Amino acid sequence: MGIVEETVTTDTLGRRTGPRAQHTIEEKLRVVEETRAPGASVAIVARRHNLNANQVFGWRRLYRRGLLKARVVGDVAKMLPVKVSTPTVLPTERADSPAPGRSAAKSTPACEVIEIQLRNGHSIVVRGTVNGEVLARVIDLLIKR
Repeated sequence: MGIVEETVTTDTLGRRTGPRAQHTIEEKLRVVEETRAPGASVAIVARRHNLNANQVFGWRRLYRRGLLKARVVGDVAKMLPVKVSTPTVLPTERADSPAPGRSAAKSTPACEVIEIQLRNGHSIVVRGTVNGEVLARVIDLLIKR
């Protein structure tokens, strides 16, 4: 293995400055495959490629989740046709008023909808009345994952 000469610019505290290195998906896959060999050390493979081991561990995590895939030429998102029309005209008055003995507060509540968008691209949709404590516990559990 030869010595790799690299020009690195740093600030007054010795931290690297300038643009970050960009790695193609193919390069990432090649490094991840090296780490998957029996007896391979992630730290050694990372050093061999002048990478930080934590970065390689991140790529392995993406690989396990199926998010690190080589793109096929022509692999483009398909666009669907959309037709925009005027919204339905809503009545200005209620069609049926509540019965005299019943108050409006006891009528059926409108369906509540809560949508939570997660960092990994998944979303959670909760419909109906929601128990705030239970929802908070679920969100706490998801954040810890």
